[in-house]
Amino acid sequence: MGLTADSGWCRREFSSDMTIEARFQLQKGTFTLDVDLRLPAEGVTSLLGPSGCGKTTLLRVIAGLEKCRNGFLKLGDEVWQDKNQFVPPHQRSLGYVFQEPSLFEHLNVRDNVAYGVKRVPEKERRFSLDKAIELTGIGHLLARKPATLSGGERQRVAIARALAVSPGILLMDEPLAALDPAGRQEILPTLESLHDELDIPVIYVSHSPDEVARLADHLVLLEAGRVKGTGAIAEMLTRFDLPLAHSDDAEALIEAVVAAHDDEYELTYLDFSGGRFTVARKTLAVGDSVRLRVVARDVSLTLQHQSDTSILNIFPAVIDDITPLGKTQLTVRLLVGGVPLLSRITRKSAALLDLKPGKSIYAQAKSVALLS
Repeated sequence: MGLTADSGWCRREFSSDMTIEARFQLQKGTFTLDVDLRLPAEGVTSLLGPSGCGKTTLLRVIAGLEKCRNGFLKLGDEVWQDKNQFVPPHQRSLGYVFQEPSLFEHLNVRDNVAYGVKRVPEKERRFSLDKAIELTGIGHLLARKPATLSGGERQRVAIARALAVSPGILLMDEPLAALDPAGRQEILPTLESLHDELDIPVIYVSHSPDEVARLADHLVLLEAGRVKGTGAIAEMLTRFDLPLAHSDDAEALIEAVVAAHDDEYELTYLDFSGGRFTVARKTLAVGDSVRLRVVARDVSLTLQHQSDTSILNIFPAVIDDITPLGKTQLTVRLLVGGVPLLSRITRKSAALLDLKPGKSIYAQAKSVALLS
């Protein structure tokens, strides 16, 4: 449900180069939220962390739904909260998508999406009603009532309603949490298309690393109400001072471009600054941008470029850092054309190869997943 459903908006345009500054200290029982953030005001910023770490609380404070006395919030040159003022939620140019869609059951889909649009002056509308419907792919649902929709369809309607009121920022609180696996698979393509199409910042709460890997550009890692780290998603996933690089599913994300297709072998070639990935043929156009996931346990290391191997994705790399993982394994952080990549190997293998920071080596990616 977009916050605009209940009242009018005082809205302003934000420049594309604006930043979001958020400083909050909030005590709720035994829990303390204490954050100081400067976020890019473009793309998708994901708030990630375990249950109870403060993700939803932070989102609600940004929305003004949770009042924080010791707070400061600025979007571009517009201050929504400081020691002298507090802009109420209904006057903040934002859309909010909750875990539960909370649609108006007596209205059909079109009327649900249109609710609140009339309160937005026409000259200040960045999204038309038709555009919100198009972006979320709900055109075939407009005449139906919410009770007849699947969970994924209901959530797409809720997203369309939040967009239709032309927000300057979109807040999403675990929009897939209440869905079954089929519902998640139904709505993920919608979220990915929004990532590509929206020119407004999105702050996305999740506890799912998979969702974050597919959608986020920027990551805020929260733990017990405090910021443990923040930065670009590719860097955050491979930092040894953060827990993500030490998990069983440690991974690296690589942005690449479709370079060509191989008709004879049904392959697609994807170029990045470190070389060229080869994957099974995808229905993508040459020039399309894609995101690749490479799991650390699927990356082996060798001192020489191997030619008598079935592995096609082999890249020259430089060892950036090495950290132990338990008694038997190590995680190696590599730079491949400046792009970070992780490899999970045994301590014995590292000793036999005499691995150390600064050493040149070859990384062999046995498996690669295309996320977008």
